[in-house]
Amino acid sequence: MTRIAVTGGAGRLGRSLVAGLAAGGHELVSLDRDVSDAAELQGLEQIAVDLTDTDAATRAIAGVRAEALIHLAAIAVPFSAPEEVILRTNATMALTVMSAGVAAGIPKIVTASSPTVLGYGSPRGWLPDRFPLDEETTPQPWNAYALSKHLAEQTIAMLARQTGDATRFAAFRPCYVIAPEEWRGAPTQQGHTVVERLADPALSAPALFNYVDARDVATFVDTLLRALPEIPNAEVFFVGADDALARRPLAELLPQFVPGTDELAAGLTGTSPAFSNAKARRVLGWRPAHSWRGALGEPAFATSSDTTAAPSPDSARKDVLA
Repeated sequence: MTRIAVTGGAGRLGRSLVAGLAAGGHELVSLDRDVSDAAELQGLEQIAVDLTDTDAATRAIAGVRAEALIHLAAIAVPFSAPEEVILRTNATMALTVMSAGVAAGIPKIVTASSPTVLGYGSPRGWLPDRFPLDEETTPQPWNAYALSKHLAEQTIAMLARQTGDATRFAAFRPCYVIAPEEWRGAPTQQGHTVVERLADPALSAPALFNYVDARDVATFVDTLLRALPEIPNAEVFFVGADDALARRPLAELLPQFVPGTDELAAGLTGTSPAFSNAKARRVLGWRPAHSWRGALGEPAFATSSDTTAAPSPDSARKDVLA
């Protein structure tokens, strides 16, 4: 059993992550702005703390005496606040929280990043070197949220250079998170249900049809924490499902929504996703256990003849790009 502190434990991903790690036998402490009455956190230790307050955050993190620290807390939606507020809040909080973890002697520190660091959805156009996208794809953040997540990745690299192997760091980029209740019809982060996102490809196109079940993020983090002492320090991992959140192959869909990707996406046939989780499989031995087809009781692979016009850049900006 490991005592794990999770910042942002009361958030959408945080609740499932805390519940999953607790079910795995770990002792959890959630640090968030307020104590939550969410069912997933009942019976677990919660600390109310303003993590943007450096002194308060440092005291709280030192006081939990954790063996591992998972940093999730952030302004989680692009353009939901002024750009300077998002950048200042997220980047400063990442530095504050993880520096406090180092000062407290916590040996394992992990931060949540985002696929948005790659820069898809840029109003001026975006093309990667190849599909599927992976950890070798060059980051090209174009908004404050994506930049703040890229800075969080750079923060663990910086701290690793300061501490050497005394502290083990990692960052993970969770794809579009779907919580367990959302498979049962609760709205996703954008207000649409999963079924609506599948029926209208324009709703999932801004995120390049990526997704991950929140419970799979919990098993990933558990696996990562166990492996941290044995893998290179400050590694970054994509965490996504084995398939795309789409009823048609991405070789057909991506060129409709991302101009110029006809040849690049040609290999994304069948159920292949745009984001690869191969590094997590190869380095950690982790694989996701959930898929949208299994959750919704649909056949292993289905096709549809529906066609939808590509969204405008403005509409893409309003959707979550993670």
